[in-house]
Amino acid sequence: MNIITDAKLISRNAKIGVWGQIIGLVILAAGLYLSFSSPERIGPSLIIFAFGFLISQTGMYFWNRWSRRPRPDEMLDKALKGLDRQYTLYHYSSPIPHLLVGPAGVWALLPRNVKGRVSYNKARNRWRHKGGGLIYKLFGQEGMGRPDLDAVGDIQRIYRILSRNMQDEDIPEINAILIFTAEKIDIQSEGSPIPALPAVKLKNFIREQAKQNRLSKTTAERLNTEFKP
Repeated sequence: MNIITDAKLISRNAKIGVWGQIIGLVILAAGLYLSFSSPERIGPSLIIFAFGFLISQTGMYFWNRWSRRPRPDEMLDKALKGLDRQYTLYHYSSPIPHLLVGPAGVWALLPRNVKGRVSYNKARNRWRHKGGGLIYKLFGQEGMGRPDLDAVGDIQRIYRILSRNMQDEDIPEINAILIFTAEKIDIQSEGSPIPALPAVKLKNFIREQAKQNRLSKTTAERLNTEFKP
Protein backbone atom coordinates (compact mmCIF):
# COMPACT_ATOMS: atom_id res chain seq x y z
CA MET A 1 0.00 0.00 0.00
CA ASN A 2 1.23 3.47 -0.90
CA ILE A 3 0.93 6.03 1.90
CA ILE A 4 1.13 9.76 1.23
CA THR A 5 1.21 11.96 4.34
CA ASP A 6 1.61 15.70 4.82
CA ALA A 7 4.35 15.50 7.46
CA LYS A 8 4.76 19.29 7.59
CA LEU A 9 1.12 19.77 8.57
CA ILE A 10 1.42 17.18 11.31
CA SER A 11 4.61 18.78 12.67
CA ARG A 12 3.07 22.26 12.65
CA ASN A 13 -0.10 21.20 14.45
CA ALA A 14 1.90 19.16 16.97
CA LYS A 15 3.83 22.32 17.88
CA ILE A 16 0.55 24.22 18.25
CA GLY A 17 -0.54 21.55 20.72
CA VAL A 18 2.60 21.83 22.82
CA TRP A 19 2.77 25.62 22.85
CA GLY A 20 -0.97 25.98 23.34
CA GLN A 21 -0.80 24.02 26.56
CA ILE A 22 2.28 25.92 27.80
CA ILE A 23 0.79 29.34 27.03
CA GLY A 24 -2.55 28.31 28.51
CA LEU A 25 -0.91 27.23 31.78
CA VAL A 26 1.07 30.48 31.96
CA ILE A 27 -2.13 32.50 31.53
CA LEU A 28 -3.89 30.40 34.17
CA ALA A 29 -0.98 30.99 36.54
CA ALA A 30 -1.21 34.73 35.88
CA GLY A 31 -4.91 34.66 36.69
CA LEU A 32 -4.22 32.74 39.90
CA TYR A 33 -1.54 35.24 40.93
CA LEU A 34 -3.86 38.17 40.26
CA SER A 35 -6.67 36.60 42.29
CA PHE A 36 -4.39 36.24 45.33
CA SER A 37 -2.48 39.52 45.00
CA SER A 38 -5.55 41.64 44.25
CA PRO A 39 -8.70 39.88 45.53
CA GLU A 40 -10.78 42.93 44.69
CA ARG A 41 -10.04 42.41 40.98
CA ILE A 42 -12.09 39.23 40.74
CA GLY A 43 -13.61 40.23 37.39
CA PRO A 44 -10.32 40.47 35.47
CA SER A 45 -9.08 37.31 37.22
CA LEU A 46 -12.08 35.32 35.98
CA ILE A 47 -11.61 36.64 32.45
CA ILE A 48 -7.94 35.62 32.52
CA PHE A 49 -8.86 32.19 33.90
CA ALA A 50 -11.45 31.66 31.16
CA PHE A 51 -9.04 32.73 28.43
CA GLY A 52 -6.25 30.54 29.82
CA PHE A 53 -8.56 27.54 30.07
CA LEU A 54 -9.69 28.03 26.46
CA ILE A 55 -6.10 28.23 25.20
CA SER A 56 -4.98 25.20 27.22
CA GLN A 57 -7.94 23.12 26.05
CA THR A 58 -7.25 24.05 22.44
CA GLY A 59 -3.63 23.07 22.94
CA MET A 60 -4.66 19.79 24.55
CA TYR A 61 -6.97 19.01 21.63
CA PHE A 62 -4.14 19.61 19.15
CA TRP A 63 -1.74 17.59 21.30
CA ASN A 64 -4.13 14.64 21.52
CA ARG A 65 -4.78 14.66 17.80
CA TRP A 66 -1.34 15.50 16.42
CA SER A 67 1.27 14.70 19.09
CA ARG A 68 0.02 11.76 21.12
CA ARG A 69 0.96 8.45 19.58
CA PRO A 70 -0.48 6.67 17.83
CA ARG A 71 -2.08 9.46 15.81
CA PRO A 72 -5.24 8.85 13.73
CA ASP A 73 -3.18 8.46 10.56
CA GLU A 74 -0.91 5.92 12.25
CA MET A 75 -3.87 3.91 13.51
CA LEU A 76 -5.34 3.81 10.00
CA ASP A 77 -1.96 2.76 8.58
CA LYS A 78 -1.88 -0.11 11.04
CA ALA A 79 -5.48 -1.13 10.35
CA LEU A 80 -4.88 -1.26 6.59
CA LYS A 81 -1.39 -2.75 6.68
CA GLY A 82 -1.16 -5.63 4.24
CA LEU A 83 -3.20 -4.14 1.40
CA ASP A 84 -1.31 -4.41 -1.90
CA ARG A 85 0.35 -1.64 -3.89
CA GLN A 86 -2.80 -0.98 -5.88
CA TYR A 87 -4.10 1.01 -2.91
CA THR A 88 -3.07 4.56 -2.04
CA LEU A 89 -3.84 6.03 1.36
CA TYR A 90 -3.76 9.82 1.71
CA HIS A 91 -3.37 11.60 5.05
CA TYR A 92 -3.92 15.38 5.06
CA SER A 93 -2.65 15.55 1.47
CA SER A 94 -5.96 15.28 -0.39
CA PRO A 95 -9.17 17.34 -0.25
CA ILE A 96 -10.11 15.49 2.98
CA PRO A 97 -8.08 14.32 6.01
CA HIS A 98 -8.05 10.59 5.20
CA LEU A 99 -8.72 9.10 1.77
CA LEU A 100 -8.26 5.58 0.38
CA VAL A 101 -8.18 4.87 -3.36
CA GLY A 102 -7.84 1.40 -4.83
CA PRO A 103 -9.62 -1.69 -6.14
CA ALA A 104 -12.31 -1.30 -3.45
CA GLY A 105 -13.19 2.15 -4.77
CA VAL A 106 -12.83 5.61 -3.28
CA TRP A 107 -13.37 5.83 0.47
CA ALA A 108 -13.42 8.79 2.84
CA LEU A 109 -12.16 7.42 6.16
CA LEU A 110 -13.61 8.98 9.32
CA PRO A 111 -11.64 7.80 12.37
CA ARG A 112 -13.00 8.35 15.89
CA ASN A 113 -11.02 7.55 19.03
CA VAL A 114 -13.78 7.20 21.62
CA LYS A 115 -14.37 4.57 24.29
CA GLY A 116 -17.59 3.11 25.63
CA ARG A 117 -20.74 2.63 23.61
CA VAL A 118 -21.73 4.38 20.39
CA SER A 119 -25.13 4.01 18.77
CA TYR A 120 -26.92 5.50 15.81
CA ASN A 121 -30.26 7.16 16.46
CA LYS A 122 -32.14 6.82 13.18
CA ALA A 123 -35.00 9.07 14.30
CA ARG A 124 -32.62 11.96 15.02
CA ASN A 125 -30.16 11.02 12.26
CA ARG A 126 -27.12 11.24 14.51
CA TRP A 127 -24.71 9.23 16.63
CA ARG A 128 -24.73 9.08 20.43
CA HIS A 129 -21.81 8.25 22.68
CA LYS A 130 -21.89 6.96 26.24
CA GLY A 131 -18.97 6.09 28.46
CA GLY A 132 -15.31 7.01 28.50
CA GLY A 133 -15.47 8.84 31.84
CA LEU A 134 -16.11 12.50 32.65
CA ILE A 135 -12.44 13.37 33.21
CA TYR A 136 -11.49 11.66 29.97
CA LYS A 137 -14.01 13.78 28.10
CA LEU A 138 -13.13 17.05 29.80
CA PHE A 139 -9.42 16.80 29.20
CA GLY A 140 -8.95 16.36 25.54
CA GLN A 141 -10.76 13.24 24.38
CA GLU A 142 -11.95 13.54 20.83
CA GLY A 143 -15.74 13.68 20.72
CA MET A 144 -18.03 11.95 18.26
CA GLY A 145 -18.99 15.19 16.59
CA ARG A 146 -21.28 14.74 13.58
CA PRO A 147 -19.75 11.99 11.42
CA ASP A 148 -22.93 11.93 9.32
CA LEU A 149 -22.32 15.54 8.30
CA ASP A 150 -18.57 15.00 7.97
CA ALA A 151 -19.22 12.14 5.54
CA VAL A 152 -21.45 14.28 3.33
CA GLY A 153 -18.94 17.13 3.38
CA ASP A 154 -15.99 14.88 2.55
CA ILE A 155 -17.83 13.25 -0.34
CA GLN A 156 -18.83 16.62 -1.76
CA ARG A 157 -15.26 17.94 -1.54
CA ILE A 158 -13.93 14.92 -3.42
CA TYR A 159 -16.56 15.30 -6.13
CA ARG A 160 -15.73 18.99 -6.56
CA ILE A 161 -12.04 18.24 -7.05
CA LEU A 162 -12.66 15.42 -9.52
CA SER A 163 -15.30 17.29 -11.51
CA ARG A 164 -12.75 19.94 -12.47
CA ASN A 165 -10.94 17.57 -14.83
CA MET A 166 -13.31 14.62 -15.23
CA GLN A 167 -16.75 14.12 -16.73
CA ASP A 168 -19.48 13.20 -14.25
CA GLU A 169 -19.98 9.81 -15.89
CA ASP A 170 -16.29 9.02 -15.37
CA ILE A 171 -16.30 9.80 -11.65
CA PRO A 172 -16.82 6.63 -9.60
CA GLU A 173 -19.06 6.45 -6.56
CA ILE A 174 -17.50 8.08 -3.51
CA ASN A 175 -18.13 6.29 -0.22
CA ALA A 176 -17.50 7.07 3.44
CA ILE A 177 -16.87 4.82 6.42
CA LEU A 178 -16.80 5.54 10.14
CA ILE A 179 -13.93 3.81 11.94
CA PHE A 180 -13.59 3.46 15.71
CA THR A 181 -9.94 3.10 16.68
CA ALA A 182 -10.28 2.51 20.44
CA GLU A 183 -10.11 -1.10 21.63
CA LYS A 184 -12.92 -0.80 24.19
CA ILE A 185 -15.85 0.13 21.99
CA ASP A 186 -19.38 -1.19 21.58
CA ILE A 187 -20.88 -0.21 18.23
CA GLN A 188 -24.62 -0.20 17.53
CA SER A 189 -24.82 0.99 13.94
CA GLU A 190 -28.24 -0.21 12.78
CA GLY A 191 -29.80 2.39 10.48
CA SER A 192 -26.57 4.32 9.90
CA PRO A 193 -26.33 5.78 6.37
CA ILE A 194 -22.63 4.84 6.25
CA PRO A 195 -20.79 1.70 7.42
CA ALA A 196 -19.35 1.87 10.94
CA LEU A 197 -16.91 -0.66 12.37
CA PRO A 198 -13.87 -1.07 14.62
CA ALA A 199 -10.45 -0.52 13.08
CA VAL A 200 -9.52 -4.20 13.43
CA LYS A 201 -12.20 -5.09 10.88
CA LEU A 202 -11.39 -2.36 8.37
CA LYS A 203 -8.95 -4.27 6.16
CA ASN A 204 -11.27 -7.25 5.69
CA PHE A 205 -14.14 -4.87 4.92
CA ILE A 206 -12.09 -3.15 2.21
CA ARG A 207 -11.11 -6.48 0.68
CA GLU A 208 -14.75 -7.59 0.58
CA GLN A 209 -15.70 -4.34 -1.14
CA ALA A 210 -13.05 -5.00 -3.80
CA LYS A 211 -14.68 -8.35 -4.55
CA GLN A 212 -18.16 -6.84 -4.89
CA ASN A 213 -17.51 -3.64 -6.85
CA ARG A 214 -13.95 -3.48 -8.12
CA LEU A 215 -12.49 -0.19 -9.35
CA SER A 216 -10.42 -0.61 -12.50
CA LYS A 217 -6.68 -0.02 -12.34
CA THR A 218 -6.95 2.63 -15.07
CA THR A 219 -9.58 4.60 -13.16
CA ALA A 220 -7.62 4.34 -9.91
CA GLU A 221 -4.51 5.67 -11.61
CA ARG A 222 -6.49 8.56 -13.08
CA LEU A 223 -7.87 9.41 -9.65
CA ASN A 224 -4.43 9.30 -8.07
CA THR A 225 -3.17 11.86 -10.58
CA GLU A 226 -5.86 14.21 -9.30
CA PHE A 227 -5.08 13.66 -5.63
CA LYS A 228 -1.31 13.42 -5.49
CA PRO A 229 0.34 16.66 -4.32
